Amino acid sequence: MVTRVVLVLLQAGGWTVTPTQPTVGDTVRLEHYVPAPPGWRVRAAQLEPQPLLEPLADPEVLRARGGWVVRYGSVAWAPGSYRHPMPPLLLLGPDGQVDSLPGDTAVFELRSVIGDSVTAAAPQPALPPLRPAHRDPLPVTLAIVAALGVLLAGVAWQRRAPRRMAEPPDVPVNPEVPDGRWLAAGEPRAVAARAAGQLRAAVARAIPAAHSALSTPECLAVLEGERPDAPLRDLEVVLQALDQIAFATVHGVDVGELAARARTLAREFAP
Repeated sequence: MVTRVVLVLLQAGGWTVTPTQPTVGDTVRLEHYVPAPPGWRVRAAQLEPQPLLEPLADPEVLRARGGWVVRYGSVAWAPGSYRHPMPPLLLLGPDGQVDSLPGDTAVFELRSVIGDSVTAAAPQPALPPLRPAHRDPLPVTLAIVAALGVLLAGVAWQRRAPRRMAEPPDVPVNPEVPDGRWLAAGEPRAVAARAAGQLRAAVARAIPAAHSALSTPECLAVLEGERPDAPLRDLEVVLQALDQIAFATVHGVDVGELAARARTLAREFAP
């Protein structure tokens, strides 16, 4: 009881407000100095929010000369006078003593950010119409004429007659290399590939469905359906033999004779 009486007597002053003249939306700091004997500490409770006043953070308890300073940060949303009840403060002694102090009431005035003249605003008469300054139309007219001239010149340039290109020079086509030279050079595969390509091209021109993208069996199947009167047996023998030569490393076929047979069959499909 003696300790409680001493602490109550040590309490001095009320809550101070910073800034001294806050406006709506300012951070209002509510501070209270609590004198305390050495070894005593102060613990502050949370500030309860009100309809127009809201705490911003947890309370701060700062050490001061001869006691402690309790600080609350808050913000208010409407101008007027505020009397906010503050929470009680808890006192903790060095030997486990516990006591409390009433929080009292924080009083401050909150000003509006809008001037007093706006609160009593009166309707103002309409402003007279602005008289446009006199301007010389000549520069605008010249600019329009110049733009039209540039546009017409661009259209005329775009519609100029096409230039005649010079005829390309006639480039003589080298004659086809005979099969004998390829065979003498050790290139039987080249002879077989050329003969097969010429035969497949002649067949594709005569029958578009038997194009060169088909494999040999697929091509023969299309020929059997489209041209049953074609020499299918000879075509099958020649094409398969040419394929074997083109993809085999060893063969025992006369490539020159086989290429000649392929050209003879190609002529039969010529229009």
